[in-house]
Amino acid sequence: MASIPASSTFARRSGRNQVGGLTGLLLVAVPVLLVVWLIIYPIFAAILSTVWLPQGDGMGFSLKSYRFFFTDAYSIANFRLTLWTTAVTAVLLTLVGLPIALYLRFATSRVAGFVQALAIFPMFVPSIILSYALIRTIGPNGAVDIILNAVGLPKLPSPYLTPWGPVIGLTWDNLPLTVLMLTSGLMRISNASVEAARDVGAGPLRIFAHIILPRMGASIAVTLSFTVLGIFSAFTLPYLLGPASPELMGPFMQRTFSDLLDPLNAKTQAVISFGVCLIFGLFYVASIARNRQDRP
Repeated sequence: MASIPASSTFARRSGRNQVGGLTGLLLVAVPVLLVVWLIIYPIFAAILSTVWLPQGDGMGFSLKSYRFFFTDAYSIANFRLTLWTTAVTAVLLTLVGLPIALYLRFATSRVAGFVQALAIFPMFVPSIILSYALIRTIGPNGAVDIILNAVGLPKLPSPYLTPWGPVIGLTWDNLPLTVLMLTSGLMRISNASVEAARDVGAGPLRIFAHIILPRMGASIAVTLSFTVLGIFSAFTLPYLLGPASPELMGPFMQRTFSDLLDPLNAKTQAVISFGVCLIFGLFYVASIARNRQDRP
């Protein structure tokens, strides 16, 4: 039987690789075009429209809308409140989500499934329903006030329409994603390493500090990045639960565009918000790249 020339086999393999590569490019072409059309182009268009403005008889470069934002006391107050809400929510999500993720990772009882269902449940509740549920619970004359009054205790100050209202709502709303991402990161920690530490006398705190936490850095960074992106893009919860003044950037942009009929300043606020999110997005990409480099 005649042998097939090596050059012919190599040519056929090269042809198949080229066809496979072309197929892969065609498969990702539509999503990439949609991203460019719906995300990348509007971003650059918004940036251009805030720096290329009418001047005299023509158009020219100007940063007056950005100067107005960073010199306007109300705009700065809204921006600071958004940053404060983001920081506090991120800390609360870590403090609440990490113990739940640790329990779900290492628990073996049937109760773990029930706890997981409760932690994931807010993911299936729309923000508008969650907002009104919190209003009926922690708002004035809500369920908490009724229970305290029934047992003869004084009313507590309601976080509704205060800066803590959106913090509570956003923490509840982002908890499922936080738990899922942290649990996924904990799956990288083998039971063998934990058992080995226990065999040499390490307690739970030492195991957490020296084995679990160092391997959770990338997962925590990714979780915080997604939290920042979610809070800066949130509208319903801050609008319904937060104060009227100052307000978070989401309601601030909507009110500037719709109520004040000022699209230039609304787009400027959006560009500034995008700049903050871009910083955390780059931080997320760097964390993912570093995590891949550390893999064996």
